Amino acid sequence: MHDRIRDARMLERVMSAEQAAELIRPGMTVAMSGFTGAGYPKAVPQALAARMESAHAAGDKFRIRVLTGASTAPELDGALAKVDGMELRLPYQSDPALRERINAGELDYLDIHLSHVAQHTWFGFFGEIDLAVIEVAGVLEDGRLIPSSSVGNNKTWLEQAGTVILEVNRFQPAELEGMHDVYYGTALPPHRKPIPLTSPEDRIGEPYLRVDPDKIAAIVETDAPDRNSPFNPPDEASQQIAGHLLEFLGHEIGRGRLTEKLLPLQSGVGNIPNAVLEGLAAGGYRGLTAYTEVIQDGMLKLIKDGVLKMASATSFSLSRAGVDEFNAHVDYYRERIILRTQEISNHPELVRRLGCIALNGMIEADIYGNINSTHVAGSRIMNGIGGSGDFARNGYLSVFMSPSTAKAGQVSSIVPMASHVDHTEHDTMVVVTEQGLADLRGLAPKQRARSIIENCAHPDYRPLLQDYFDRACRDGYGRHTPHLLGEALSWHQRFVETGSMRPAG
Repeated sequence: MHDRIRDARMLERVMSAEQAAELIRPGMTVAMSGFTGAGYPKAVPQALAARMESAHAAGDKFRIRVLTGASTAPELDGALAKVDGMELRLPYQSDPALRERINAGELDYLDIHLSHVAQHTWFGFFGEIDLAVIEVAGVLEDGRLIPSSSVGNNKTWLEQAGTVILEVNRFQPAELEGMHDVYYGTALPPHRKPIPLTSPEDRIGEPYLRVDPDKIAAIVETDAPDRNSPFNPPDEASQQIAGHLLEFLGHEIGRGRLTEKLLPLQSGVGNIPNAVLEGLAAGGYRGLTAYTEVIQDGMLKLIKDGVLKMASATSFSLSRAGVDEFNAHVDYYRERIILRTQEISNHPELVRRLGCIALNGMIEADIYGNINSTHVAGSRIMNGIGGSGDFARNGYLSVFMSPSTAKAGQVSSIVPMASHVDHTEHDTMVVVTEQGLADLRGLAPKQRARSIIENCAHPDYRPLLQDYFDRACRDGYGRHTPHLLGEALSWHQRFVETGSMRPAG
């Protein structure tokens, strides 16, 4: 294992996860690596959770504040949540145990744009970072670090933390070396300069992370896979949504607003984005690029088939089959994938300059195009806003996609008024469900409402939405964006009370 730790000075700092976890004390702010279930520490958080559980059993409080890149896995978020080990978590999560504690009001959760995390840390908005726990693939002779399967905020954590614990994970292929591009040219206002990236293929940094060796207090050797979540094949609704979107892109090409190379793609994770990626391949597209957050199984296939010539991201999010494919052809993919820090992968300046096509999911949209990406019935968090806002507000096209109903038809994804707004109508250009696509560009509010109701709502809910809109136009306080405030959220109230948005009878 020591072949992954080439700096002889570091060998004396190798210890067990249990010994390393002793460095973490109650009340600390601890930054950890990890982004969409990749590149997170596996051993130290579990050893820490065991310490916390013992402390709580003895009647002692032991909770910490946890910052990451995005979601992690059961070994980190799940383990700490189950023992009530966190008092605050940011910026994105997807673990069921953690979500349950957040929604029970048992810990504070700060949901912010992923591009903001690093700079808000540098601004001091989160206070001092006491300690960082970072997974890497190796340590070079001069002390520089080979990043793991995600980069996320690791550059910032290593720079800002007073103490560093490294997990050197042998499971991560050594051939990751050279795939990363870590940019060290950022600065605080008013000393910022333009970021010199004009194409997804550009490399503007270096392939390694830097760290002050005096900060490293412990190194833990591990050999464990990432959270390799399996992906289900796209269902019928996902394929229909993809079909509507691909038809729309074809029309945009026909109108001369896009070329057959499109523009750099940003894609969320899940069935619908995977269906879109499959559709691009089937549609004959070749030589495309991606400037996004996450490399999924579908993108590996597109790269291998020549549909994508280059993909830039900050992390992988692969199934076990995807990991096997990547590891078997890592030399090939290393030339066609770049992993960057998330402050660069999600940077608004770059998203706007490149003209990304932003493809993101949603929980619901209202009839005017306000998008709720995060909360059920306005108050119960699902995962978080992630990077969708970074791309939606700044991209060339901002597309939000969802099936028109959920919970076997008991919930409509198109509602009179969004119960929580993550992306305002000003940032929403296109809404797509399996029913159809609403192109909202250049439309005034009432025109947007008519398009969304007609094209995107499920037939079971379309008459109800039309009735609400007609009465709002007649009886609403104003006629610009008509609403009936007394019943605008009545669908959500009915869902909370009965489990269905359908009216009684």
